[in-house]
Amino acid sequence: MSSTQRGTPEDGGAGEDPLRGPDGFQRLWTPHRMAYIKGENKPTGSAPEDGCPFCLAPSMSDDDGLVLARGKTAYALLNLYPYNSGHLMVCPYRHVADYTELDEAETGEIAALTQAGIAALRAASGPQGFNVGMNLGAAAGAGIAAHLHQHVVPRWGGDTNFMPVVGQTRVLPQLLTQTRALLAEHWPRS
Repeated sequence: MSSTQRGTPEDGGAGEDPLRGPDGFQRLWTPHRMAYIKGENKPTGSAPEDGCPFCLAPSMSDDDGLVLARGKTAYALLNLYPYNSGHLMVCPYRHVADYTELDEAETGEIAALTQAGIAALRAASGPQGFNVGMNLGAAAGAGIAAHLHQHVVPRWGGDTNFMPVVGQTRVLPQLLTQTRALLAEHWPRS
């Protein structure tokens, strides 16, 4: 069974309340989300050596770093804590925080990788729309504000339901390793 289970961790999904016994409800356990909630793997400061995951990912294998494509000045990778299956990000290799700090080559390559990511997502999973954008600064919602990154989130009609709103849980039907392999297979060749 995957790290996300229905039911209790003990029963593997039988719909039993651990304190009161069977109750007819299924439970969705997402223990991997606790790492995000607690801020694990979040940089301790604003310098690359402070543990920036966007500086670390390019030094890893594509599989281990969830890297989809590598350019000269920027690269694309899956979001470790996705909003939807296929949620990817495009980052410059250079550790910069603000869009105005990018040079012309980085700006162009981020745009090209964003287009390629949208094409790969369309070919792989046929989303009906996309959210594309950047959160610049912590006040704007950037989880890692010190290293600029652009989000590409595939969207389907009805993909937002009560789970994120009430349960603060995202339901993702595919493991990140499976999503990475599927998108890498459909990534446009330049």
